[in-house]
Parts: sequence; structure tokens; C-alpha cells
Amino acid sequence: MEIRELTCIGCPMGCQMRVTMEAGEIRQVEGNTCKRGDAYARKEVTNPTRIVTSTVRVTGGELPVVSVKTASDIPKEKIRACVLALKSIRVAAPVSIGDVVAENVAGTGVSIVATRNVKTA
Repeated sequence: MEIRELTCIGCPMGCQMRVTMEAGEIRQVEGNTCKRGDAYARKEVTNPTRIVTSTVRVTGGELPVVSVKTASDIPKEKIRACVLALKSIRVAAPVSIGDVVAENVAGTGVSIVATRNVKTA
């Protein structure tokens, strides 16, 4: 039997949870105060994912970089490949919030989108 201790990030409560697993299957989730906690714990121990935030270089803009994020969560094991892919991306100003900067980053099927406006210099 394996026991995993987690701090929930599903809501602001930050519940301390305990997930009991046996033979790779979840047997029990304890400590959550809402349904989101149960769903988070089950996903975190079987298929952890994260939103990635970073920056990419801007050419011809009033700022040298623009903040970006993944449009949705990606598998945790793909984070490094995602960040490495972002190092080679250059976008031309102007950039608007929501602009797709890259598609299918690191083979995840998820786009990278701008989270800030950058005007032309």
C-alpha cells in the first residue's frame, strides 16, 4: 500500500490530503473539504499536469519580451521540453493578449498564448 500526502490547489482552502493507493489504484482520498479536492488528488497521483508560464522574445516591440502561458495544462513530464521550445520562439510586435505564439508546444497539442500587450516600438 502506498500513501501520498498532497496540498490541494483546487481552491483557496489548501487542504492537506492523503491518498491511499494499492496496486496503482486509488483506494481512498482523505482530507478534502470539497469535491474539487477529490478530483485534484485523483488526477495528481495518476496524471499530473501543470500550466506553464514564461516569456518569449519580441522583435520591434516597446518591450524585449512578452509574458506567455500554455492555453491549458500539459503533462508534468513535458514541462522541460515546453520551456526549451519557448527559448527559440521570437514574435514580432505588436502582440495582443490571447495571441497564439506557438501551437502544439512540445507535441502536447496545447498552444502558447500571450498574456500581455506589447506595442510596436
